[in-house]
Amino acid sequence: IPYKGQVLNQTASYFLNATKAIVPNWFIHSPDENVSIGYKCEPYKIEMVVRGYLAGHAWRTYNSGLRTICGVKMPDGLIENDKLPEPIFTPTTKSAHGHDLDITREEIIAQGIVSAKEYEAIENYAGVLFDEGSKMANKQGLILVDTKYEFGNHHGTVMLMDEIHTP
Repeated sequence: IPYKGQVLNQTASYFLNATKAIVPNWFIHSPDENVSIGYKCEPYKIEMVVRGYLAGHAWRTYNSGLRTICGVKMPDGLIENDKLPEPIFTPTTKSAHGHDLDITREEIIAQGIVSAKEYEAIENYAGVLFDEGSKMANKQGLILVDTKYEFGNHHGTVMLMDEIHTP
């Protein structure tokens, strides 16, 4: 894809700037279309996936007959791409090799991947970001079906890190 890195960088910069007042993030500035400068964060070993619709991995899991995804119970009778009654959080582990694995909030805390306090902040920030991202998409006639957020710690502060709402 021509200029893929530039497009991703500019898209991420736009959304990071647009949401920095509601969630602390790593982004400082972008001196060039291909470059972003930010705070170095210690990444948490989870990704927070927020789903507003039953699509992708969630649909495949649901369609296989399972009605619980990452500890979240799903009602019977849904079909692919249905809007969920409210967005759900389906975290995954960050795998160094292979695919990320589904995990529940309780497992994350019990395994010490993040503390209960940090998890609460991460989930809260992910919900606020998803809500804001959905509003931004709707203004453009688009739907934010689902997305992932990655967070890290910068001197004791939970911060959004990595891209946000990128294609």
